[in-house]
Amino acid sequence: MLFADVVNKGTIPALEKLVAYTEFRQRVLAENVANIDNPHYRTKHLDAAAFQQALRTAFDRQKSGQTRGFEMPAGEDFRVGSDGRLEVTPTERPAENLLFHDGTNASVERQMALMAENAMMHQTARELLRSRFEGLLKAIRGRL
Repeated sequence: MLFADVVNKGTIPALEKLVAYTEFRQRVLAENVANIDNPHYRTKHLDAAAFQQALRTAFDRQKSGQTRGFEMPAGEDFRVGSDGRLEVTPTERPAENLLFHDGTNASVERQMALMAENAMMHQTARELLRSRFEGLLKAIRGRL
């Protein structure tokens, strides 16, 4: 029971969800870039702000004692499955006031900027998660 409390509370489950989310989001953004020249292609979207808000809500609920573990509310394009894994369903992104001559709504510059931002978020979450696991290993081994 103690080990379950360690890995199901605090930052570890949040970081695991964030790493999974940014991995899915990177795939969606790469697909958008790959299809940039396809006529009438509409970009797919995963709302990072909504995901971050869901993480905040889960932390707040956990901190106030409303939940036993880290329970994240579902969003429009993501939810936590019964097995505890993050599931995402990209939505089609509406045109941002502009459709190009071929009927697409994608800007390669915008997609590349989003990919760079997402990659930084992924790497940061991954490094934080790695440091948490290293701390647990040190505690298990009895080293400082």
